[in-house]
Amino acid sequence: MKRTFLVTILVFVAGLGIGYFARGAMGAIQRKDTHAADLAAIEKLHRADVEATLTQDPSALTILWSDDGVNLGFAGGPVVGIKNMGEAYAKFRADYPDFKVLKYEPNITQIEIVDGWAIEVGDIAATYKMSAKEEPASVNDKGVRVLKRQSDGSWKFAVVGLK
Repeated sequence: MKRTFLVTILVFVAGLGIGYFARGAMGAIQRKDTHAADLAAIEKLHRADVEATLTQDPSALTILWSDDGVNLGFAGGPVVGIKNMGEAYAKFRADYPDFKVLKYEPNITQIEIVDGWAIEVGDIAATYKMSAKEEPASVNDKGVRVLKRQSDGSWKFAVVGLK
């Protein structure tokens, strides 16, 4: 009886150990797959950001943001929320109808993804004209962007601060 009991205990403990390590390995594989999917979705956001910035279409710019997004790049203080973001983009377009972005090249040097949030660090080189009559101006801003994973797996900007 003691021997059977001991063997049963050993088999049970071995099963627990195998299950624990197998689950850990599968979790690492799943995390790697999720990370790759997140990076692909973030790259899709980056491409949409470049396209929307070059066209300066207010609706295309607005849909890049999460519902509660915060844009620190507007003159006059932060713009908070998707509704206000859309209004700010439309107002800027109305105030500067000839504004044109000639070059927009984000260079993300670091990205960390944790629990549905991503933090990007990098710089953005851009050339633009405020009006058809003005000479082009260039900027090279550095900053941080915080991204938020949406329920459909896509990513949107949550906070953008450039300097």
